Amino acid sequence: MKHERELPSHRPVPVRLKDWNEVYEDFPEDKLRAQASRCMDCGIPFCTNGCPLGNIIPDWNDLTYQGQWRSAIERLHSTNNFPEFTGRLCPAPCEAACVLGIHEPPVAIKRIEVEIVDRAWDEGWITPELAAESTEKRVAVIGSGPAGLATAQQLTRAGHMVVVFERSDRIGGLLRYGIPEFKMEKRHLDRRLEQMQAEGTEFRVNVDVGVDVTADQLQGDFDAVVLACGATQPRDLPIPGRELGGVHQAMEFLPGANKVQEGDLVDAPISAAGKDVIIIGGGDTGADCLGTSHRHGARSVHQFEIMPRPPDSRPNANPWPTWPMIYRVSSAHEEGGDREYAINTVQFLGDDDGDVASLETVRVEQTFQDGQMSFEPVPGTQQIFPAQRVFLAMGFTGPEQGPLLQQFGVDLTARGNVERNDQWQTNVDGVFVAGDMGRGQSLIVWAIAEGRSAAAAVDEWLMSSTQLPSPILPTAAPQR
Repeated sequence: MKHERELPSHRPVPVRLKDWNEVYEDFPEDKLRAQASRCMDCGIPFCTNGCPLGNIIPDWNDLTYQGQWRSAIERLHSTNNFPEFTGRLCPAPCEAACVLGIHEPPVAIKRIEVEIVDRAWDEGWITPELAAESTEKRVAVIGSGPAGLATAQQLTRAGHMVVVFERSDRIGGLLRYGIPEFKMEKRHLDRRLEQMQAEGTEFRVNVDVGVDVTADQLQGDFDAVVLACGATQPRDLPIPGRELGGVHQAMEFLPGANKVQEGDLVDAPISAAGKDVIIIGGGDTGADCLGTSHRHGARSVHQFEIMPRPPDSRPNANPWPTWPMIYRVSSAHEEGGDREYAINTVQFLGDDDGDVASLETVRVEQTFQDGQMSFEPVPGTQQIFPAQRVFLAMGFTGPEQGPLLQQFGVDLTARGNVERNDQWQTNVDGVFVAGDMGRGQSLIVWAIAEGRSAAAAVDEWLMSSTQLPSPILPTAAPQR
């Protein structure tokens, strides 16, 4: 009744394009507490239900409003291991479910969350949480993305000896090499990893399980194994000209930029500097490619989406508290580039050197027949777009098929994900799965929630009982 929704200002575009720092300006404490005061402490907190972690959002909103910051971080950490990640990267289904959002802009839950945890780090309130005693049980966690890290931290705090295996040269998975620095500076990841190491979690990098170490070796050395390798198989676009140089998957492009920021490389192996760039895919990964291309100094950037442009506000068929399928503008979109909707790429066209020079497109119309969606080309809408760099950002189809899955011998679902029961167990005794590897491509908040739940299941399997919380069941339907 007293305050409108307000978020921190973004740094001016000409300024932020000169660096890779996060885009937000500082948000004064009085403004943040005013935003927290907008929370109505609903009798039924739909925001908590909308969050896969079950975050007790009204509690820490009120504690923030009252200025009780230390109690706020304790309440926040009770359900979420890594609020500095979710507060920056989660699309906030909690805000979509906020009761205030029925008739007003919802509470700025995500911003309040990140301000609580950042203040807690600055005040020194976040310290290692050591287990009271060791169980002498050994657990291997394969993959160091959000699901693997959440699993590892929970199991370490339960007293188990946990080793996290990562095939890259640094820990973090997509948090490290898929998320650009301007969305989350890696210092937030590094200080959380320092906390985990101080708690007793061991990290081993440059270990490709199935190649450098076998499944039999891990099963022999550890009492339990958790598969948390993510859904890293990218969706491809097998059309004429796909083999041309300059056509890359998003995850061939993005890691190079992050390695430059880590100091490992002087220049990105794939650069958009001075190029006409086409990004195929209208989601978050496409926006990451967009912001990265801007910072490289691309000549022009177009982002293609085969779906029609979403409406500016909820249609009647998309009511509260479902995830609103509406038009959104990310910080990368603020920086420039053109967004093209209802467009399909027909073929890539090359130059005499075998590199992509342009692509042919056609506008499409979305149709439905017997409940099946399809896209029909609109006659006479063919168009040629110049492009010397094309980035495919159309999502991921599931876990990579290779030696790891073959050696463990786990069953797969019809979609190619690792099958698990309601105790997060695969068909192989002592082998569990968490995150996108079992769920399919999803949100960071689901990955952390699954990691916490899988950790509770592993702890119970090892010790016959558990005190670890389990926020979700693996049969829960994905929420967007």
